[in-house]
Amino acid sequence: MSIANDIKPLVAKTLKELYGLDLNESDLTVNTTKPEFEGDYTLVLFSFVKQLKKSPEQLGNEIGEALVKNNPFLFTSFNVIKGFLNLVITDSYWAGFLQASYADKNIGVKKPNGQKIIVEYSSPNTNKPLHLGHLRNNFLGWSIAEILKAGGYEVVKTCIVNDRGIHICKSMIAWQLFANGETPAGTGKKGDHFVGDYYVKFNNEYKKQVDELTARGMTKEEAEKEAPIMKAAQQMLVDWEAGKPDVIDLWKKMNGWVYEGFDITYKRIGSDFGKTYYESDTYLLGKDIVKQGLEKNVFFRKDDGSVWIDLTTDGLDEKVVMRKDGTSVYITQDLGLAEQKQKEYHPKESIYVVGDEQNYHFKVLKLMAQKLQMPGADGIYHLSYGMVELPTGKMKSREGTVVDADDLLDEMFKEAEKKTKEQGKTEGFSKEELKELYDMISLGGLKFFLLRVEPKKRMVFNPEESIDLHGFTATFIQYTHARIKSILRKEKAGGNIQPAKERLLPKEKELIVLLEQYPVILDQALQEHNPSVIATYAFNAAKTFNTFYTEHSVMNAESDEKKQLRLQLSELAANVIASAMTLLGIRVPERM
Repeated sequence: MSIANDIKPLVAKTLKELYGLDLNESDLTVNTTKPEFEGDYTLVLFSFVKQLKKSPEQLGNEIGEALVKNNPFLFTSFNVIKGFLNLVITDSYWAGFLQASYADKNIGVKKPNGQKIIVEYSSPNTNKPLHLGHLRNNFLGWSIAEILKAGGYEVVKTCIVNDRGIHICKSMIAWQLFANGETPAGTGKKGDHFVGDYYVKFNNEYKKQVDELTARGMTKEEAEKEAPIMKAAQQMLVDWEAGKPDVIDLWKKMNGWVYEGFDITYKRIGSDFGKTYYESDTYLLGKDIVKQGLEKNVFFRKDDGSVWIDLTTDGLDEKVVMRKDGTSVYITQDLGLAEQKQKEYHPKESIYVVGDEQNYHFKVLKLMAQKLQMPGADGIYHLSYGMVELPTGKMKSREGTVVDADDLLDEMFKEAEKKTKEQGKTEGFSKEELKELYDMISLGGLKFFLLRVEPKKRMVFNPEESIDLHGFTATFIQYTHARIKSILRKEKAGGNIQPAKERLLPKEKELIVLLEQYPVILDQALQEHNPSVIATYAFNAAKTFNTFYTEHSVMNAESDEKKQLRLQLSELAANVIASAMTLLGIRVPERM
């Protein structure tokens, strides 16, 4: 509960008493005061200025005087700047908040509200290992799910695995041609890397065959169609759809290798799913929906037998929903899966964490579901995110130039080890403790770097920048947490504080005001589906604590009361930082 929620009913009561105006608390806007103005919280006056036919200055002064006079326990003073009433909160209120909250490890977490939300993320293909783009996807999906849980929702984390189609057939054909029966176990390779290598081999061989055919006089287009290896992959897809036993056996075997590899990476990065769907089970879904759509005149059939929807009046275009041969397209399968999820879980919202290249697809999906009046259609939400690039540029998996997730995690671990040793921070740690610390720093650095940017923005990932003890990094925040824990190991917080005797000093107040705003930050992150709000807040909390600690001694405070206040402030800071970082999937060390 934020102080803003305490202020609103008092403002509503004051408006009623002064002017007879009935306003709902939801109609009132109370924000934190901007740093350049004096005050802690600001009431925006514009929403009721017209109704009361008074100038904002007059209105602000009248409301401010009444609030200070009638609520001396909460307000000490006020000022009016244009249409904004800035209110200064009493030290005793802040101290009371601190006393009540400092030991709360669940600060900002709401009680269950009985509503369900599905978050779908990861969506890997079974022809290659997870890469850097998948990491941003996984970290976003997992974090949003945890933020929603903290907001009181029951969350089902789901994953759809793209385990069928021409891409996996390419790896299968290449394995048959070039593997001589070798397996991941025999080569000592992770299964997803092993299969991914054959996807690259397929494309290398395909390119070679196309070059040979063009050298013999074919056009490039003809050569691409006639290349024997591509024809073999296409035939394998036909055989898979026909259920040919030897093809199905190979498909199961190679996908099994990939899943074993995925599981290792998921465990390492902390991703988990309540339910995994497989495209091989869902690709036939949606055919009944097409039939219903034709009956409702939402869809129409063209002369060649294909089925379409016309979205031109909605500013989009015509979209095929079933091919002339009766096979469904991706959008139809997605409608079918959306219907299945709705029947299984009855979610209030279904969030799809998918890159921004699919923006159009999800706009169409939601619009089609709404026109078909499917249950849950309004709750379809595309959490779109930008591509992650490296300083060297884009990645292409078919050429083997993709940034593999496992390789990146290994590189980050080495970087964490190197920088920790350079800082001379390894004294007193056992080998096992150091390994855990490097893991915490490396994974934390990677997650924070990918989550600190607003999802919709494209970004460049730089491994070296992500582990900087003095930068906008998880490492800086982790070190601050460890520093606070070191203080609290010397003496625990406790005892009553009576701030009426001694005013809060500016840096004490700055920190306590920031920490009190944490529940508001959680709400904002939830409403915006945006973990970067929490990442920025966690960094600011750590930075503000360090400024406070540089200026004020905790253990050698001027009085016992000040010591207690600062110990409680330190414990609250540690709890809030740990909570914020946990929602990003980042662990914070007790010592560092």
